[in-house]
Amino acid sequence: MPQSTEPGHTQATEDPAGASFSLRHGPSHLRLWTVAVLGLVLDLWSKHWAFSTLHGRRVVIPHLLHFHRSLNPGALFGLGHGMTAVFIVASVLALVFVLYLFAHTPRTRWSLHVALGMILAGALGNLYDRTFVTADAVWVRSSPGWRGWLGDEVVMTGKLIGEDDRAWIFTEWPEGKSNTSRAIPKQKGWYVRPSTVVRDFIKIDTAWLGYQVWKWVFNVADALLVVGVGLLLIHFWADRRQQHLTARAGGASPKRKGP
Repeated sequence: MPQSTEPGHTQATEDPAGASFSLRHGPSHLRLWTVAVLGLVLDLWSKHWAFSTLHGRRVVIPHLLHFHRSLNPGALFGLGHGMTAVFIVASVLALVFVLYLFAHTPRTRWSLHVALGMILAGALGNLYDRTFVTADAVWVRSSPGWRGWLGDEVVMTGKLIGEDDRAWIFTEWPEGKSNTSRAIPKQKGWYVRPSTVVRDFIKIDTAWLGYQVWKWVFNVADALLVVGVGLLLIHFWADRRQQHLTARAGGASPKRKGP
């Protein structure tokens, strides 16, 4: 049974030199990098727009989707505060892995190129924030035990505009407007220092159900990563299923001929 190909394409014959793969194929590169560049531009532009124009909450779809600004000092689900170097190394390794997959992808699998381009855009978008975007943060020193393995934790982020003996004065990042200031009482083990952050602004609102299905705020890069990885998993599942069907067909016993 021949391996399936993308619609409108014929199956490429794989050769030892790898000529049928995407690494040496211009149109494959065009698909990958067009999606990656457009996705990255959309992510960085949307973050800039959100943190330049959004103030408070802006409803997009009532009871389902709204925009409000949020700074994430960690990674997925807000975990790993202060582990910027680890996240950068992990992001670089993920990018290398994406390029490795692309180089070993048949040039006929255009939807895989699109999926890898989306993953590339999402990883680069959040990598940019973790490398270049910083905000003031209130940290609490980690306590002994397993929690200490994760390091100190951020309790809030924003723009520090002043302090006294009892409190730090924070306001919205990046404007630093005094009319939105908030006093954070100083406590034992708490201190202030900058933290790299990822800019988020998209919130799925399901409060009308009585609970929040998804409580985290995310951005365009996160959405590109989720969709791209989802498409990748679908492709892996389809390929595995095709290999299983091919193996079953090849292993079928031939019909016995009559005497």
